[in-house]
This record gives sequence, structure tokens and C-alpha cells, in this order.
Amino acid sequence: MFTNDIYFWQAFRNTLILSLIKLFLNTGAAVIISLLLNEITNMIFKKTVQTIIYLPHFMSWVVVASVFKMLLAPYDSAPVNSILINMGVIDTAVDFMNSTAYWRGTFYIMNVWKDTGWGTILFLATLSGISPDLYEAAQIDGANRWKRLIYITLPALANTIITVFILNLAKVMNLFESVFVTQSAGTYDVSQVLQTYIYNKTFSASFSDYGYTTAVGLFKSFVGMILVLGCNYASKKVRGRGIV
Repeated sequence: MFTNDIYFWQAFRNTLILSLIKLFLNTGAAVIISLLLNEITNMIFKKTVQTIIYLPHFMSWVVVASVFKMLLAPYDSAPVNSILINMGVIDTAVDFMNSTAYWRGTFYIMNVWKDTGWGTILFLATLSGISPDLYEAAQIDGANRWKRLIYITLPALANTIITVFILNLAKVMNLFESVFVTQSAGTYDVSQVLQTYIYNKTFSASFSDYGYTTAVGLFKSFVGMILVLGCNYASKKVRGRGIV
């Protein structure tokens, strides 16, 4: 596995790249949207926007992949390609879903669209627990909106951000469904991850080697444990305590 299988290392590298970038993008998007929603004073509008953002979380990855395949279809009449051609950004239709140059970017956009809503609920719950007296006292002392964000809101969110980050880090190596429903033979170089590699090696090959794929799965679990313990150690250094 370590010395004679180049496809294993390719899948391992893709797993780390896709999972970690997705984790940072999803967490960052959830924090930013939560902060924006927290500034909305009209409760009806706020709840409506929050519901719209949260709805994609309930869709299965099969539905999400089908929707994006229709939006990003490699035809001039497809919505995204049509808009880009009319804007002069591209001259001919681009195959976003089956091109190694565009697949990862498309994958990240799909994940942010689907999973950001779940994160906003967690962060908005934390924001609602911040005492208004802190903001009033800071405003009396002359702190503008930006300083109140830096010195009150973000420190209050820090513990929640770290906790969510650590919990999601435990799932870094378990990337499967979102990749499996969007990858194709032409994008394996950038989309093959350990879970899909194990699946293909076990069920799609002419000779199934269960012992080998079990070893790959054990290695995947070991790396996931190291990542979680490492992040938990960093949490102890930053805020004085961990969650494990």
C-alpha cells in the first residue's frame, strides 16, 4: 500500500486537499453568513433568509448533483454557460463537471451551498446568547460596529468555531457520497478519494481484495484520529481546554 500503489497516495492526497479546503470554506461561509444575519433587525426577513439557506441541507447528494449537472451542463443553452457566454467570460461551453480543471471548484461550491445552512444555526445560537449590555457599554465607550465585531462578537464565537471545527475534522477522512455522485472516469486524478478508492477496489474490480481495502480503511481511521487529537491539542494551547 505504501510502496507499490501510486493510486493509493493519489487518493490520500485528494482526500486531504478536498476535505480540508471544504472544511475551511464551509466554516468560514457559515461564520460570515451568521454575522450578516445577526445584523438583520427585521425578524420576518431574517427567518425567511435563514430558512432558504438551510433548505439545501435536507437534500440528498443525488438531488444536489442532479441540480448542478443541469445548471452546469456543457451546452450553450445551459444556465451557467449561457450567462458566462453572454457576459463574454468564455467563448464556448465549458464542461465543469467532467473537467479536471474545474471539478474541484465546482465541488467546493456545491458543498458550501448545501452545508452552510447547518453551520449558521449553530453560530446564530451562540450570537443570540451574547448579552446586549456588552454592545451597549462598548457603544457608549465609542466603539463602532467594526470594533464591536472584533472585540465582542468574534471572541464570543471563538469557542463555538473551534468546537465545530474539531467535530468536523473527525469526518475529514470520510469523504464519499458528495464525491461519488459527481466524479467521472475523466476526473479521477483530482476526485478519487480514499473512500471511493476503497469502494472501487472492493466492488468494481474484477478481483476483490478485501484484506487490502481493510488495510486502507484502517489507515484512514488512524489518520482521522491523529487529525482530531492534533486539533484538540491546538485547542488546549489556544483557549486552555479541549473537547476530548
